[in-house]
Amino acid sequence: MEIMSPQNTRVKEWAGLQEKKHRDKARKYIVEGVHLVQEALLAEADVECLAYDLDKGMPAELKGLLQAVQGMEVIGVSAAIISKCSSTNTPQPVFAIVRKEQQAVEAILAKKDSLVVVLDGVQDPGNVGTIIRSADAAGADGVILGQGCADLYNPKTIRSTMGSMFHLPVVEGDLSEILPQARENGALLVSTSLQGEESCYEHNFHGSQWLLIGSEGKGISPETARLVDKSIIIPMAGRAESLNAAMAATILLFEGMRQRG
Repeated sequence: MEIMSPQNTRVKEWAGLQEKKHRDKARKYIVEGVHLVQEALLAEADVECLAYDLDKGMPAELKGLLQAVQGMEVIGVSAAIISKCSSTNTPQPVFAIVRKEQQAVEAILAKKDSLVVVLDGVQDPGNVGTIIRSADAAGADGVILGQGCADLYNPKTIRSTMGSMFHLPVVEGDLSEILPQARENGALLVSTSLQGEESCYEHNFHGSQWLLIGSEGKGISPETARLVDKSIIIPMAGRAESLNAAMAATILLFEGMRQRG
């Protein structure tokens, strides 16, 4: 199948997925670029269609994956359509439209000795995506996005995950409901603070640990802070007042990975 006109109804729908209101209404999102589309296909995400630049042809990295995907349309499109649907100044030659799949928090809650990252009001899409990527790299069991966080399906968030969003559970939910359940299941709720009780390198990361990361400017909310079991500090030798959310989360995750072997 081929579509050449940027005015095509489907193209307008695809381009609209750059905006959250349209993603929420359609229950779909757009994934751009060879690497991210490849990750979506390998993870058997619910891909509705794959569009590629007819002039450049189907990327070689994707050719071998197409036959294994059931029910996915493959559509050749013009460069103008690629540009219209792209969120970057240098559009990628391929994109996919993916249906949202509801991730259940129950699977994360049921995991024994889990290492989980919980984001509370982290608004920067790049930070949210980077934290998901770091959680994947450190072997974490999941990421929880509380209210006020950047949208998981924002194109900037998706790009920053580098495909890691397809590798581990990422759940959007209400922390006031999820965190008490985690504690009931034996999780220790840990946050970072400049008034932390001990260094993150002295803290024992064994057992079930849920690491709470707050917004860049305000930290975790007062409501979430009341649920915290322990605050730890990331020691710094220089004059910087603090680290950004992604860097702080990455340090904690990799110290947790080191201790847990």
